[in-house]
Amino acid sequence: MPNQLEQLKSMTTVVADTGDFNAIADFAPEDATTNPSLLLKAAVLPDYDETVNAAIQYAKQQSTEKSQQIIEAADYLSVLIGQKILSLIPGKVSTEVDARLSFNTEQTVEKAQKLIELYDTLGIDKSRILIKIASTWEGIRAAEILEKQGIHCNLTLLFSFAQARACAEAGVYLISPFVGRILDWYKKATGKSDYSATEDPGVKSVTQIYQYYKQMNYPTIVMGASFRNIGEILALAGCDRLTISPALMNELTTSNAAVVRQLTPKTEHQNRPAQLSESEFRWLMNEDAMATEKTAEGIRQFAADQIKLEALIAEKL
Repeated sequence: MPNQLEQLKSMTTVVADTGDFNAIADFAPEDATTNPSLLLKAAVLPDYDETVNAAIQYAKQQSTEKSQQIIEAADYLSVLIGQKILSLIPGKVSTEVDARLSFNTEQTVEKAQKLIELYDTLGIDKSRILIKIASTWEGIRAAEILEKQGIHCNLTLLFSFAQARACAEAGVYLISPFVGRILDWYKKATGKSDYSATEDPGVKSVTQIYQYYKQMNYPTIVMGASFRNIGEILALAGCDRLTISPALMNELTTSNAAVVRQLTPKTEHQNRPAQLSESEFRWLMNEDAMATEKTAEGIRQFAADQIKLEALIAEKL
């Protein structure tokens, strides 16, 4: 029998949650995702020196102001890493917008358009790119604009049903609900340290979103993310996509135990409800302490790592 990773690939599109070229080559995923934290980890590796230097040279050609050079280098670095990843996979790569723009719709749209233009200069069509944006109200509105321009988006840092519903209503291409971080919050809040895969609150959240999307016939893709163990992954077998770290993909290759499909699309559809208003969305988020706290925490974390990445670039300029 094939190993569990190969079995999983037969029912779910597997996406590499890494910017490590070697890991991507080893596990042959369909797609790959990056974020500021992953780019920061990659940028300090010797294998990436040439890529970082290329980004810096590009930035110097764009501006003589150091502050602008840092921005240009950071943007170009994310695109160069995306380009290298795309040479290793058949599908799409997700490139994240600066988390500090998470509450500014206009600037998020502008940054996304710039990233797409940079990919275009490298000969990469926008059809192979997903622009990654935090699932704030402003981020969802930015994605709605971008999708109408033919720029597909991956709405990340998603922790609640309200966020998922608003994304589907906005016509977002793909969402990334964070399974493991939901579990982290519940462990801390309840003091309960051991959850089975079937009672895992992150698994339950993604299952609810998946079933709702299929029931309402929304085309938005559900891609479970941020896993803490392979139990969570196997409990979501059959989900549209799952983005998995190299460590957990490696663990899946070491077992030949049967993988049983857990999620199956519903064939009977229901009428969709009226779209959430901004006030309804904000109220539902306010009522969900976990989603509010984890979204904010995630934005702060990605912003902090973006700042660290820019500091690394500044030293090399």
